[in-house]
Formats: sequence, structure tokens, C-alpha cells
Amino acid sequence: MMVLPAVHVIKSAILNFDDFAISKEGVEKILSMTPTEEEKQKIREARSANPDVPLGTAEEFLSGLASVSALTPRLQLWSFKLNYEALEQEIAEPLFDLKLGMEQLAGNRTFKKILATLLAVGNFLNGSEAGGFELAYLEKVAEVKDTVHRQTLLHHVCALVTESEPRPSDVYSEIPAVTCSAKVDFELLADNLLQLERRCKASWENLQVVSKHETKSALKNKMADFLKDCIQRILILKVVHRRVINRFHSFLLFLGQPAASARDTKVTGFCWIISEFALEYRTTREALTLKRKRDKHRERTKTRGKLITETEKFSGALPRPEGSAPVSPEAKHRTMTRSMTRMLTQDDGNRRRSHAVGASRGQSPSPRDHRDRSDDIMERLVELVTRDPEARASAPKTRKRSRINRKSMRRTLKSGVSAETLRALGLQKSAEDMTMGRRKMANTEHK
Repeated sequence: MMVLPAVHVIKSAILNFDDFAISKEGVEKILSMTPTEEEKQKIREARSANPDVPLGTAEEFLSGLASVSALTPRLQLWSFKLNYEALEQEIAEPLFDLKLGMEQLAGNRTFKKILATLLAVGNFLNGSEAGGFELAYLEKVAEVKDTVHRQTLLHHVCALVTESEPRPSDVYSEIPAVTCSAKVDFELLADNLLQLERRCKASWENLQVVSKHETKSALKNKMADFLKDCIQRILILKVVHRRVINRFHSFLLFLGQPAASARDTKVTGFCWIISEFALEYRTTREALTLKRKRDKHRERTKTRGKLITETEKFSGALPRPEGSAPVSPEAKHRTMTRSMTRMLTQDDGNRRRSHAVGASRGQSPSPRDHRDRSDDIMERLVELVTRDPEARASAPKTRKRSRINRKSMRRTLKSGVSAETLRALGLQKSAEDMTMGRRKMANTEHK
């Protein structure tokens, strides 16, 4: 509860319009507590009947207020002076937001693209060639769903706009002025402007009443200048209001609204439709973006741990001859395996024939022939490995050696090597081999 100063301080502040002694809320409270004529009459009668008895606190307060000349006109004039800036701001700011919101909508490329996409989709579904649609239909875009995937029309429009527009936006964050205008009742704003003009005229009349009882000319001139400035600013505010509303109707015509319906369209309703649609569009766009990020992450997870040559993107980048159908990796592996088997078999047969021919002619096979065949085999092996990496068996990085029957070299040298081991290594010939060798030598000497 506000505590008012003493009565003599209040009286002095009212006479001098002192803003430091009493605040705006205090002036409003005093204005609601001004004594009526009946109360003044009763206080005078009580004082004349009992001049020696002091008045109570409430009676003393009302008596002090009643002693001020032209109390109600002074308080109303003072209240208007203190509240004018706030009243003017309540009217000017929504008008500025409406003007700025129309500029934001007119310059938003994504909003234009959304309207064009909606019109194109509607013409395709209806099989017509309409030039536009009612803006009230934007309220139903989030409710219409397809019959297959049960996705809303807004979802499909958002996907189309995101794919076609190079730098799409969420629209909602780019039209804050429209959102602010959607919260203002512009019909009430027009009434407030009329009320402000009436209060200014009433304050001018109050000043004339106060001037009859006021002896200070400086105070009268100060209040007169203030009211003249208020009149000029109110006239300018009326012109601004009229031009902004006319510009709003022109903006509706710019959006394709018929002239008959543009006159009946309310500013608050229009701004509310645009703001709610932009909010729904932003929510749908965020959900669509999140879904695409999850799909991309899922695709990247599929290729984790694979070589770049094993991915579909890399294999698809290789040029293919025209008219050839894609071959699966299994078919390519089988084809290359048959080719290698055929080559090795053919090479083995050629080697045997060349040995036989060379033995019959007394010639040895040429090293150049062996080198050519070896090079051909190596090229086929390299081609098989590089073209079909999936067919390779994944060999372990570290070769595990068996520790079974492993003997130390020191232990072997100490215990000696058996004859069977020497023969297995080819370091010692068996008795049969030695007997055969002696026989061959004997036959040679005999000849």
C-alpha cells in the first residue's frame, strides 16, 4: 500500500505540479480520494459546531485537499501530463511493429517460396490453374495429411522448399514484428487514440479553469506549451495510424487478396495466422532436419571399418562401358577364379610340353618364357585383388606361430642330428641312392 506524504506537502506539490514530491501512482490515488461537495459541507458544519475539538486524521486530510483551489482540474491536468508519454507509446509502438512486419514479410524469400509451393501443390491436386488462395487456408496446412504415409501437407511443402531453396530459413525468427503485432488489438488501439485526443482537449479546458485561480504565469505558460505540443503529436499520430492501416490493405492486395475481402480483414487476425503458420513451419523444419541428420549418421555407421574401395559410392564412381549391366562381386570373383585356374593349368601343360620338347631336342626351356608367364600371372593376381577386395580373406595382422615340437638350436647341436632328419632335409643320401650312384659310375667306366 502506498504511503502518501503529509497534507501540507501534498498541497504544495499540487499547487506547483511537483513530480518529485508525489509520483504518478500517488497522483492517481489522490485523484480517487478527492472530497465531494457533501463531504466538504459536513466538515465545515462539524468545525463550526465544535471549534475547540480537533478533526480526525481522515477529516484533516480531506480538509487540506479541499483548501486547494480547482483541485480536480489540477489533478486531472497533472495526471495527463504524467501519463501522456506512456499513452502515446502504447499507440505508436504497435503501429511501428505492423509497418516493420509488413516489410519483413515482403522481403522474406522463404515465405514467398512457401506460398508459391502451396499454390503449385494445390493446383496439382485439384487439377486447376488458380492464381492464388485465401490466406486463411494457412491454418489448415498442418491438418491436411496424405493417405499413404500420413504426413501433413506442411511436411511435404517444407521438404520441397528445403530442397529447392539454396538458403532456406525457418521464417518465424525473421518476422518478430509480425508476432508482436499478433498480440495487439488494433481496434482497441484506434479507440485509445480517440481517447487520448479527448483527454488532451479536456486537459486544455482544465488549464483554462486553473488559470483563473493561478497567479504564477510561468506555470501557466509551461502547461500551455506542453498541451500545444501534445496536440501536434496527436495529430501526427492520427496521420501515421491512417497511413499504416492503408498500407496494410495495400499489402493484402500485394499478397493476392481480393479487394472486397482485404477491406474486411482484421490486422490482428492476419498477423495471428501468419505467426502461427511460421511457428508450425519452424517446428516441422526442425523435425525434418533432425531426421535427415539421423539418416546420414546411420549411413555413415554402415561403412564404419571398411575400406574406401568397398563402399558403393567408390564403386559407382568407376566408369563402365555403355550398355553393360552391373556385375555382382560374387560373379566377378567366380570369373576371375576360373580365368586364373585356366591360366595355371595351361601354364603347367605348356611347361611340361616345353620340357618334353627340350629333352627330345637336347635343349632347356628359355628363362624368358618363364619370366613372361610369371609376369602375366602376377598381373592377373594384382587385378583380382584390386578389383574385388571383398573376396580376399581377412588375414590376421600378426602371424601366430605354433610352439608344438619347437626345439632349441643349442639342444639340436648338442644331441646331434639323426640320419632321417638329414635325409628329410636333403643333406644326406640314403643307402639306395648311394648304391644307384655307384652302379651308374661303374657302367660309365665300363663303357
